[in-house]
Amino acid sequence: MNINYNEASKALNSAIEKAKTLNIPVSIVVVDAGGHLVAFARLDSVYGVIDFAIKKARTAVMFGVDSEIMGTIVSGADIHGYGMLNSNDGLLTIAGGVAIKNNDGNVIGAIASSGGSPEQDKEIASAGAVALN
Repeated sequence: MNINYNEASKALNSAIEKAKTLNIPVSIVVVDAGGHLVAFARLDSVYGVIDFAIKKARTAVMFGVDSEIMGTIVSGADIHGYGMLNSNDGLLTIAGGVAIKNNDGNVIGAIASSGGSPEQDKEIASAGAVALN
């Protein structure tokens, strides 16, 4: 099962509202279960963080866990961590990518924010993810 456009828009809009309360310029993306872009917003962020947001979301959806959890896994992989980070067209394993699950606990997509601190990015993305529950 995949997140649909209406669900992605709802998640995106909730994340946008959170970003506005923090008053920070970010890019926010929602991807489906295959890691494909479904919805996107650039809130006056610098260009470079768009790719960061996409990679955080793809990392979360591909492994079914938030992006910083993958960071913990990769950092414990010693020499193999380099290969893990460069798999799947590159992972980004810092906070800000959140897996979105349906009511049955299945991953249907992910949302990510980039442009703030890792804590702010996670707060923004989490606000979008919980909007669907």
